[in-house]
Amino acid sequence: MSGTTVIHQSAHEPALTPGRAAREIGLRRAEFDLAVHLGRIRTVPDEGGGGRRRVARAEIERIRAQEGFPEALRDSVRTVGTSEAAALMEVTAARFTRLARLGLLTPVTFYLNRYRAVVWLYLAEEARRFAADERNTALLTGRTPENLRRQLADGLDLRPRNWRSRRLGLLLHRVDDPWARAAAVAALLDPDEVADVVRDPGERARLDRFRPLPRSHGAPGSPAALLAAGIETASDTDEIDLLRADLAHAMDTARGRLPEPPTPPSPPAPRAVCAQAPAPVARDHPRRLQALVGRLRRRGRRAGG
Repeated sequence: MSGTTVIHQSAHEPALTPGRAAREIGLRRAEFDLAVHLGRIRTVPDEGGGGRRRVARAEIERIRAQEGFPEALRDSVRTVGTSEAAALMEVTAARFTRLARLGLLTPVTFYLNRYRAVVWLYLAEEARRFAADERNTALLTGRTPENLRRQLADGLDLRPRNWRSRRLGLLLHRVDDPWARAAAVAALLDPDEVADVVRDPGERARLDRFRPLPRSHGAPGSPAALLAAGIETASDTDEIDLLRADLAHAMDTARGRLPEPPTPPSPPAPRAVCAQAPAPVARDHPRRLQALVGRLRRRGRRAGG
């Protein structure tokens, strides 16, 4: 009886803020944010609006009930830089960087250090999985194939593009609203590209309302913010073309989900008194008034006489 009561009460507790939820499941805030981004933790809209999210008490209990909690959850969102990832895979940092530039390992996030250099981070579990796959043995120990070495020599670096693709996939997985899905695609395009695909300013404003919140990389307009924006925006011609086509398709879907326009109010009915009131006789028909006065005087004389 008492156990049932506890469950009933916890299910109706208010949803928790991200900071409170992170503390309750033993994650640092950065780990918590990444877990949400990866879909490990489900969130709900904040009832206060503003695009903020919270975590339901039932979700906290679901996570706590998972096998291996909390170590398994923490390990699933553990990120490593190039040196640590290379150590996990038992290769040199130079080889790991080549594999990542070739697109064989995809960053999960990045940050800018104090020198404004981009530091890519990878999921530790993905690095271990790559090293454990026998199909990758030649890439880990042998000489890099000539065609791949030529691409690297020409400056190939798929890390930014692969990160953008991964981010888009995660964003689309988390939203159902067609306008939010279109906004997720638009977030990876330069504003001029978006304006070329979405000509209606009203539609672009609607996309902006659904646009996923960008990560903070310094004050707006600062060198760090501009550098981060360059990473977050598609730059290759084929990538831009694909995203433009995806945006156009997403907009076709979203336009079919616009709310019905409100029915214009009917004009007020004319007041009956105004509609039936005769025009003022004294102003519009002076002769008729004089004739009426004459008849009344004659009747009065006859009645008196």
